[in-house]
Amino acid sequence: MTAGPTREFFDTVRFISNPSTGKMGFAFAEAARDQGHEVELVAGPVELLPPAGVSFTPVVTAEQMFDACCRIFVDCQAAVMTAAVCDYKPSQTFQHKLQKKALAKEITLEPTRDICAHLGAQKEQRIVIGFAMEDHDHRAHAEAKLVAKNCDAIVLNGPENVGTTDAVVEIVTADGRWSNQLRGTKQCISLHLIELIERLHNER
Repeated sequence: MTAGPTREFFDTVRFISNPSTGKMGFAFAEAARDQGHEVELVAGPVELLPPAGVSFTPVVTAEQMFDACCRIFVDCQAAVMTAAVCDYKPSQTFQHKLQKKALAKEITLEPTRDICAHLGAQKEQRIVIGFAMEDHDHRAHAEAKLVAKNCDAIVLNGPENVGTTDAVVEIVTADGRWSNQLRGTKQCISLHLIELIERLHNER
């Protein structure tokens, strides 16, 4: 289970990130625990306490999350990728704080490694559920990610769900079928996802 944002630093104190709070991932971790599953939670910087009874690995950068997920996935039956991993990172990280000057400064960005796609390529009989945060061409982008990342399902999420208790999502599965729109607390949506994962696992 991944949750929260990552931070990609261009000097010792400044970074690129996003507003993810980790609430969806933490809600899922708690719901899966309550359903009797063993849960490994890998989370970026969030203001949430690790759930009791859940194995917790804190990370900061996308590379740290990549390494943790690769290590943990070996012994997992399913991966649920709710984290809002930064797609880009500065190509150079300065080892000191850059002093402000009255001049423009260019920062070159390079792509981070795609954790979900990497796990999807390695999954064999395991389940991989991805999340797609989209603000336009929602279904088309989610369907493209489903194929590109070799996921068993993609949860289509939106910016309006960030930081909220409730959420509205849709789910597309590998057969191309879309669920009805799911509305409710993130805990309730998590229970629906757990049922989906259990069904997919039993069908393997």
